Amino acid sequence: MATQKVWLITGASRGIGLAAARRVVAAGDRVALLARGDSVQAAAVELGESALAVQADVADAASVQAAVDGVVSHWGQLDVIVNNAGLHRGGKVGRLAHEDWQAVLDTNLTGALNVITSARPHLSEGGAVINVGAVVGFRGFPGDAAYAASKAGLSGLTRALAVELAGKGITVNLVIPGLVLTEMTDGLSEAALESMRKTIPMARYGDAAEIAEVIEWVARSRYMTGAFVPVDGGLMSSFGVPG
Repeated sequence: MATQKVWLITGASRGIGLAAARRVVAAGDRVALLARGDSVQAAAVELGESALAVQADVADAASVQAAVDGVVSHWGQLDVIVNNAGLHRGGKVGRLAHEDWQAVLDTNLTGALNVITSARPHLSEGGAVINVGAVVGFRGFPGDAAYAASKAGLSGLTRALAVELAGKGITVNLVIPGLVLTEMTDGLSEAALESMRKTIPMARYGDAAEIAEVIEWVARSRYMTGAFVPVDGGLMSSFGVPG
């Protein structure tokens, strides 16, 4: 029987993060669900004794360090990191508030680095880091400067760390979801969503469980690192963006 792994998934109280946590538990591994809000407690209860709720803000390095220390103290190991926590605040240049720009970068990019920095001493050969990117990190959309910049930065961080950690047997890859209906898309109008759906070659939205399936597979792959893996119904290919 394979050794039981311990996963830490950020932004795990809902959406893609929670879907990934469900797959992890179903596969027989253990998972720490990290999120800012207290709804993460209920998510962990749903998943049972193989799940641990951890409340922390990824943008706060001290909070992240305490969370990682708590997970390792509870289970004695840490094997897989999924940086899924995300914040979206839109606005075209000139109207995008500086505090919104900074908040998005602090969560989506610096937050990922905070988690990796705290977790790195506990990861050993066979460990994995999965960063969750976005199509907007590769193709521009008006009013998405902050989110696009944070996700483009995450792609660069992925490749740099893939090379840096390869000699230690730790893989670092980027999974790139397409349009998935989650709480983050709740603010979009039906007309906007329909317009976006029409640009997807498969002509439908993705499902969080479909993204989670790929996250799990990529995390378990041992000879792939520094890779960008779109799960987007062909959206990036239709724009001629390399995967």
